[in-house]
Amino acid sequence: VQLQACGGGLVQPGGSLRLSCAASGRTISVSVMGWFRQAPGKEREFVSGLFRRGGSTTSADSVKARFSISRVNAENTVYLQMNSLKSEDTAVYYCVASYSAIWSSIGSTTAYRYWGQGTLVTVSS
Repeated sequence: VQLQACGGGLVQPGGSLRLSCAASGRTISVSVMGWFRQAPGKEREFVSGLFRRGGSTTSADSVKARFSISRVNAENTVYLQMNSLKSEDTAVYYCVASYSAIWSSIGSTTAYRYWGQGTLVTVSS
């Protein structure tokens, strides 16, 4: 599975961005897609995840009220809509895909075999 993420950039605090991630290759077996992020000097952290069958989603508490994840299965694409952005949202955002993640592991980096190249989001005035 190959993942191509785009949509990052520079935005002012309070602004919005939408990231997209297109999956290609052996996507029929992908059960979960989502997003992680890594800020400078910090560990990689879970942002949001989505089960392709059924569409159930979950997000980290730090973004739950501001970010939303969605999908278009026919396009093998996942989106991350980010609103009310804060400086602490500045990070490289990675799209991920898994054949085997379940609810208990969806927030763990080890549940994901496939990672995109990352797209930088900078929130600054």
